[in-house]
Amino acid sequence: MTNRSTSEARSTSASFVTAFATGWPEAQPDIMVLSLTTHNGVQDFAFNKEQALLIAKTIKETAAKLGTPKTG
Repeated sequence: MTNRSTSEARSTSASFVTAFATGWPEAQPDIMVLSLTTHNGVQDFAFNKEQALLIAKTIKETAAKLGTPKTG
């Protein structure tokens, strides 16, 4: 994986996301919460507007480079 801002060791495998949701807490309309669900459960992440826009841009650019899904 690329675009990491941490130097921690990372696993070479990843869990597939089976569901996701976005929203914001009523008391904190200045942050976005992204909830990702995998077979391991739900993980919530909080972002400010600048981070959310950068993540969206990066995901869009990366998704455009993805190959055709393997079938079988």
